Amino acid sequence: MTNPLKEALAAGRFCYIVELIASRLTREARLLEVASALARLPDVAAGSVTSYAGGWVGHDPLRVATAARARGLTPNIHLTCVGQDRHGLQKTLEDMHALCLENVFALTGDYPKASDREQPVFDLDSVQLVRLIDEMRRGGMNFHIAVAVSPFKYTETDCSYQYLKLEKKIEAGADVAITQVGWDARKFEELKRYLDERGLHTPLLGNVYVLDLRTAEKMAVDDPPGCWVSSELLAAVREESETKDGGRGARLERAARTAALLRGLGYAGAYIGGTHDADQIAWIIRRAEELTPRWEELAGELRYGVQGGFYLYGRAQTPRQRRRDFVPKLLDRLGQIFPVTRDAWVRRALTRLFAWIDRRPYLAAVVERAELAVKKPLFGCEACGNCVLGHMEYVCPQTCPKQLRNGPCGGTHAGQCEVVDKPCIWGAVYERAKAADRVESLKVYIPPPDRQLRETSSWINYFLERDSRPGTQR
Repeated sequence: MTNPLKEALAAGRFCYIVELIASRLTREARLLEVASALARLPDVAAGSVTSYAGGWVGHDPLRVATAARARGLTPNIHLTCVGQDRHGLQKTLEDMHALCLENVFALTGDYPKASDREQPVFDLDSVQLVRLIDEMRRGGMNFHIAVAVSPFKYTETDCSYQYLKLEKKIEAGADVAITQVGWDARKFEELKRYLDERGLHTPLLGNVYVLDLRTAEKMAVDDPPGCWVSSELLAAVREESETKDGGRGARLERAARTAALLRGLGYAGAYIGGTHDADQIAWIIRRAEELTPRWEELAGELRYGVQGGFYLYGRAQTPRQRRRDFVPKLLDRLGQIFPVTRDAWVRRALTRLFAWIDRRPYLAAVVERAELAVKKPLFGCEACGNCVLGHMEYVCPQTCPKQLRNGPCGGTHAGQCEVVDKPCIWGAVYERAKAADRVESLKVYIPPPDRQLRETSSWINYFLERDSRPGTQR
């Protein structure tokens, strides 16, 4: 069975993916009508079937994808870490393989809305999910892996960590990266340059969203998380909506100009959202081809970023300088004095001690309680039994609502968490690493924790090599 998306990317042919929102608000029959119409557009390589879009449970993406393929449209299936643990995700991937569904879009996923009955799981993060899919691929299952990246971040921490995390995803096995929603030519260019300078040739698809007034007003307040519209763009869309066609022509033209810009920058394709209308999409594709010779001129028009915001090249923001916190400095110093991470006398002695304690359940429980008493007030420890504080600049990943271990999700805005009203924990991780001149160490892959070790001593687990951490396979 052919895979038009994979073939187009391999041939270097600019292609389009169209997002199909498989929400409860859209009848499944309507989605399949859309799929039939899109299948007749030769430049549309795939339809991307969402899961947990905006934090809401929708139609079964595998069922929608299979039916869409029967109507001639190659599906690209969103697979999120929201509602399934690693075993459930593996089962879904096995089902995809059995159904010959090859394209998978590996995502952390939006946090479920409070009114939704489904409870979040987040057993894996998106990097760990990519690693799982790649392992299954190396085991003989055909998968083509897409991942997300959001260059539209305007603080140094948010932006830099998006790129660091993308490198992790590529190392884990990603085949193509798709940007989040944004309307800033400098950021599109920044992402492409970042990968080019590092010799990373992973194809990029830029997000081209057909933005109406209602959606612009929601995105202006960061709804859904990670999708942000500036006040200048919102004002422009409001003005356009006063025209006779309600702004339809202007939003289609903006989408076409964005696609033309992407072609000029050397992107591999465009990911179209905000419309299911095949006629509108065909118009955008034709118009983008006409406009491509003018792409540099168009880049000057698409400037809806944050005034004074952070840009990696030609920085418009002076990053806040931060001194290293006392506790990380102290723990680093103790690690130098007592080298427990390598085969030294201290490690051998502690290994023997903890092995002796482990054979006495009462003492092991005492050690676990003592460990929690120390780490809870210092780090917010939740007794996961798989401590990776040393790899996260002494910030506990369990304090992240999604329990991510390889970097922030795409929902952060100006350093704030998308779920709770507090700073994203990854800001502290990045700032501490930068202060210690070890930002590159943040690219280390952190495997998922062994959940069976919860409420056991991570000290014992570490010295007896039971835990799941960088350099181990569990």
